[in-house]
Amino acid sequence: QVQLVESGGGLVQPGGSLRLSCAASGNNFNTYTMGWYRQAPGKQRELVGTITSGDSTNYADSVKGRFTISRDNAKNTVYLQMNSLKPEDTAVYYCNARKMPEWIFNFWGQGTQVTVSS
Repeated sequence: QVQLVESGGGLVQPGGSLRLSCAASGNNFNTYTMGWYRQAPGKQRELVGTITSGDSTNYADSVKGRFTISRDNAKNTVYLQMNSLKPEDTAVYYCNARKMPEWIFNFWGQGTQVTVSS
């Protein structure tokens, strides 16, 4: 079992930056692919990006060049650095941990609100 707790959300002006953190409890954090997802009001949850156990990253086209995912296995924490924020980035951001078999190892955090507005 892995418990995930996101933090770092808030209100930021367009063009600003935020860094989200996701702290994981449980064992073998370094074996999980960690992901960030977001869900805007009235929309489906969508992938923001992922980082594998080998530190390979993948991003949605909408955030490429603006967002960066990193992980610190010593701290059991994954980060989402968000720069050049836009109003359309407003959403609840969720942290995810998964590995094979995913029907057993697939965990979600409770989410943190990010609002981009002037």
